[in-house]
Amino acid sequence: MPATVTSGHPYPRRGEIYLVQLDKRRPALIISTDALNRHALDVCVVPITGVEHKTFSLRIPLRAGEAGLHSSSCAKCDQVTTIEKSLLVYPPIGRLSRSTLRQVEQAIKLALDLA
Repeated sequence: MPATVTSGHPYPRRGEIYLVQLDKRRPALIISTDALNRHALDVCVVPITGVEHKTFSLRIPLRAGEAGLHSSSCAKCDQVTTIEKSLLVYPPIGRLSRSTLRQVEQAIKLALDLA
């Protein structure tokens, strides 16, 4: 199902969470910069899963209720991917706190050996 852009929010913002169709319909965190998000046809996202890996440090835990998530989840920072903006379901379900977004950024740096 294609997304429709709502007036007043014409593009996804870094830190927002949207429902997307990846391997299945799931939430995903927008991680690309707002400058790219505004003009590009695609965005970089981190998929979010309900499957918890306690010993896997590249998965950042997200509490139920945080950023509109209905259940405890994990940001899969080892699986950064790019998708077309048309796969986003508007409006976003929520936005991560600045501190949680920083944790995600650090895990992505580790996953990509950018530290």
